[in-house]
Formats: sequence, C-alpha cells, structure tokens
Amino acid sequence: MPLDPVAYQPYKDPDDFIREVTDLIWVDRSISYIRENYEPDSIVHGAYGTSTSRAEVIEGTLMRISDTPDRTGQAEDVIWEARGDDAFLSSHLVLSGHLNEIGVSRTIANCLYRRGRMVEEWVVRDSLAGALRSGADLDELARAQAFRGYLGSWTEAAPADPIAVGDSGARPDDYRSEVELVIDMINTVWNDRDLQKVERYFQRDLVLLTVGDRTIIRPEGYRRALLRFLESFPAGQFEIRDIQTNYDVRYAGLRVAVTWKFTGDYNGRANYGPLTGKPVDVLGISQFTFHQGALVKEVRLWDDIALRAQIAGMRGDEPVGPSNIY
Repeated sequence: MPLDPVAYQPYKDPDDFIREVTDLIWVDRSISYIRENYEPDSIVHGAYGTSTSRAEVIEGTLMRISDTPDRTGQAEDVIWEARGDDAFLSSHLVLSGHLNEIGVSRTIANCLYRRGRMVEEWVVRDSLAGALRSGADLDELARAQAFRGYLGSWTEAAPADPIAVGDSGARPDDYRSEVELVIDMINTVWNDRDLQKVERYFQRDLVLLTVGDRTIIRPEGYRRALLRFLESFPAGQFEIRDIQTNYDVRYAGLRVAVTWKFTGDYNGRANYGPLTGKPVDVLGISQFTFHQGALVKEVRLWDDIALRAQIAGMRGDEPVGPSNIY
C-alpha cells in the first residue's frame, strides 16, 4: 500500500521530512517548531524514563541545545518504514560533533509520525562519548541524574511476533529473510551466548560502531564488545520491541533497525560500581547494514551514563535533581 503524502508533507518523502525537520529544530534552533511537529500528548521513551507531554520535549530540547551550543548534527542514516497508509516509523541516526575538532557522538531517534505529527518516540544518545573525551567522572555524572522509570508501551510485554507487529503497531512484511536473519542472530549470539556463530551472520570485515564513540572490527572484536557489556549482567536478555527495514543507495543499500530492551540483574562484574543484585531496564537501538545477504555493519547505541544513573538509584545514591529525558 503506497504511503499517503499526508504522512510527510510538505516534504518529498519521509527521509526528507526527518532530515529537514531535525535540522530546523536542532541546527537552525527553531525550538518553537516542536509545537507544530509533536502532538500535545506525545510520548517519548528516553534513557531516563518516559515523558508524556510536548512541553517537556520543548524544555528538554532547549536545555540540550544550551548545554552544547558549539556542536552540530547531521543525518548519518534514516531507516523509515510505513505504518499503515498515513504514518511511518523512522530510525534516524544522527552524527554530532564540532565542525573543526576531533570526536563525535551518535544519537538514534525512532519516531512514529502519523499524518505528519509525532505521536511516540524512542531515543538513545551516546552520552559516554563526550564524558570520556572531557575526562569527567562517570559515576559523578550518573549520580547527578535521576532515573524516573518507564510508562506505557515500554512496560508491556514484548511483541510476540515483532516481524508482524512491534511497539509502534503493525508493520509491512518487507525483506523477511533479512529480518529473520537479524532476529536469529540476536537470539543465538546475544541471548543464547553462542558467540562462535558471529561468522554465520556477519561478514569477516564487519564494523560495529557503539557507545563511547568506539569502532570495533572483525568477529572477535564483536564478541569481546558483547562480552564486555554482558559480564555485568550475566543472565540478562534482549527483547525485540520493534523493527524497520529500508533500502536506499544513499545509505549503502538495505538496513534493518531494531529497537531492543535489555533486562538483567546487576550481579556480575562490578563495572558500574558496587553490585546491587537488582535488574536494570535498558533502552537500546541497533541499525544493521546488509551486503550480499550478510551483515557487514552494526550501529548499537544505549545511554551508558543513564545506565549508571539507574544503578546508582538502586544503591540509594541521592541524585542532585531531575534528569532531562529528551
């Protein structure tokens, strides 16, 4: 079913819509445009919990722009997929940095737009990258934030068949074999811990871009990066919450975006300070790129500072004040 232009007007397609609207708000500083772009009761699931009002998005955007006035961002990828005939779900990978300085960070914002208005969003930022470059105390940064917790769809059971229906609703059955390969990889490598099988899904010369502005190469690098995360939550599991597919030569062909939730008790290696034995709830998004039927690249993001803040709250560390979900 073709997508009705009402979903993305006045732009030429959803890709153009996402890139131009994001630039208008974040680069041109037209923060007021959020009133036209978001529904008043829009829902945003961020690393620190869920927001349920457009007003909080406006306030959070202003604070974030003010905190980093010398940084600018641009689209690195836009993976969009229709949700019915008048809506789409986009997975927007944003590359941010100073124009003349070394060092970047990435954000992925998955936005559900219906008839040109944002109704629900899932957003993750690589806050660790800037913290490491500045030499900040990571635990001190975390203690300054409060993890508020999630509401709505994020608290519900994971979709039983994410190929058919995700948190954003029913999806088209596009590129089924590639989607099934990604799901099988997550279940086999991530959840079942059969790390030897990375080569079954990925080409040898794979690239993983992940938090802390790290670039990982080769299957063995991929295995070690996954182990590094899992060792703190050794029984943790990944849930698949949503999927988008898109083919565009601008972004190197076929890509598959996956919104995932990771839950697991913090009872393994104490990489985030003293162990709590309590579960974490991590919002994450991955974007996978295919080449000749195999995975060749993944961008995997979650907010590591927010994860630390969640754990600090479980220990009873007192936060300084409320966090900016947006």
